[in-house]
Formats: sequence, C-alpha cells, structure tokens
Amino acid sequence: MELSYLRLGLGSLLSAAIAYAGYSRGSLSRSGLWGAMVVGTVIFGLGGFAWGALLVAFFVTSSMLSHYKAGEKAAIARKFSKGGRRDVWQTVANGGAGAALAVGSALHPDPMWFIAYLGSMAAVTADTWGTELGVLSRGTPRLVTNWRPVEPGTSGAISSLGTLGSVAASLCMAAIALVLTGEGPVILLIGLLAGLGGTLFDSLLGATVQGIYSCPRCGGETEKAYCHCGRSTRLTRGFALLGNDAINFLSSAFGALTAVWLYKLLS
Repeated sequence: MELSYLRLGLGSLLSAAIAYAGYSRGSLSRSGLWGAMVVGTVIFGLGGFAWGALLVAFFVTSSMLSHYKAGEKAAIARKFSKGGRRDVWQTVANGGAGAALAVGSALHPDPMWFIAYLGSMAAVTADTWGTELGVLSRGTPRLVTNWRPVEPGTSGAISSLGTLGSVAASLCMAAIALVLTGEGPVILLIGLLAGLGGTLFDSLLGATVQGIYSCPRCGGETEKAYCHCGRSTRLTRGFALLGNDAINFLSSAFGALTAVWLYKLLS
C-alpha cells in the first residue's frame, strides 16, 4: 500500500472544514461532527479527489434537503428515529461502507473499488433524497411489499415524488463520477440502477425486518424506542437490533454489490 500522508492531511483538513460547517448549520450533532471528520478523512485520504467529491455532494445536497420545508415535515419527522442533526451513527451508516471500500482500494488498488463506492453513495443519496422529498408528496404513499396505502413517513413506503427524487439523486452521483473519472456513459446506467436498487432494498427491509414501535398513549408507528410524549414504546414488528442506521448501512452495501455486478455484466 502506497500511503500519501500529504493526501491524508489535506483530506483531514477538508473534512474538518466541511464537518464544522455542517455542525454550525445544524446538520450535524457534536458526535456527528467527529464521525464525519473520521469518515471524510479516510475517504478523502485513501480514496482520492473523486471519492471525496461524491461524499461532499451527498452531504451538501442531503443537508439542504433536510432543511427544505422543515416546518411541513416536523409532524412526520416525529416518527423517525433520528432528527435533522445527523449523529455519529448516521455518519457511519451512510459513509461507513464507503470508508471500508476506500481502505480496500488503498490496500489492493483496483478500479472496481470505485465502482462499488459509487453504488454505495448512489444508494444512500437516493434513499435520503427519496425520504426528504417523499414525505412532501401529495399522493398517498404505499408499502413496497403489498402496495397497501399507508401514512406518510411509514418505514418501507414509497411515493411518486420520493421515487423521482431517488432517480435524480442516483443520476446526480453517477454524473459526478462520469465527469471526474471518464469511465464512459455506462457509468450513468450503473449509478442509476445501483442507487435505485439500494433505496428499494432499504424500503423492503423497512417494511419487513426493521424494528418498528408503537406508543400506548399516542398510537401510530414510530422508529423510536421512546415517543415524543415521553412514554416508552413497544416493539410491534421487526427486530430491535435492526434500526434505521443498520438498515441504511445494509442498503449502502447492497448498492455497492449491485454496482459491481452491473459493471461486470455490462463490460
């Protein structure tokens, strides 16, 4: 492994600057600040500029969408296990797989690592855009497993606006990869399909195995072990260990595997 300490240093400085900006704007909690610095340093320092650019694109666009029409999302956001300020577990869930791929790329250089990384980042970006826009959809969301109409914000539900957001996010990440690497137009198809595959896998897990709770006082579903009213909730379906962060990490890994499979298939 040829380790560039200069690149690691520059990656650390850039990651610290971006993470602090996110913390100042309320996009990251204190633990999320440190998590983003570590993940960013590994990805920038071991992966390189193209890797870092995708990470920055994910973080900046996702943070902007988190603040977009935040007032309209407030009631629905109570269902989610985490708020708009990402903590360390969210940074690991979204960027941990990418950091692991960057380490692999440094240990055994191969272009396939970046393809996998693109799939991972396309998946988490598609999921985030789809969620942030989907909760604003005027149409009725439907559960991905049986197409049953459900309330906005229900884990495992999809909507037309959310799906369009996921498509746009996947193409955005793929376009950045195309410009920075010159891989060819096929990279657009790989990024699109890997991103959509990852977010659909996320929805499938959310509808089947993700831990979902209900409050005996307020009723309704939530991803939290404690309701906003202060009462403890009870697990009604799924597994407690498979919270939203675990589901996000698994979907990012699925996006990476999908991208590698597609690259080999189409090449």
